[in-house]
Amino acid sequence: QVQLVESGGGLVQSGGSLKLSCAASGSIFSIAVMGWYRRALGKQRELVALITRDGGTHYVANLKGRFTISRDNAKNTVYLQMNSLKPEDTAVYYCNADPPAIGWGQGTQVTVSS
Repeated sequence: QVQLVESGGGLVQSGGSLKLSCAASGSIFSIAVMGWYRRALGKQRELVALITRDGGTHYVANLKGRFTISRDNAKNTVYLQMNSLKPEDTAVYYCNADPPAIGWGQGTQVTVSS
């Protein structure tokens, strides 16, 4: 069973950048769509971005242009480059398949200070 480990979060000032990584313990090549999700304190988990096996991408409307999702099937890793971060991006970020069929990892905390 594939397990997911997210990393790369941290504390950054508004306008800064972070690159998140999601390492899978097994092959993700067979997973057609992978995604990044986030959950802010007191809110439900929400979709951030999706990427297909072949590299097609989809972003939540208000994040397009600031966030870039990518995947390296050979390394079983999915990435999320986040630029121009805002305080409202503060959340725990998770990766999973779409729909989320893998057990959730621990996530990685992103905190954006104003």
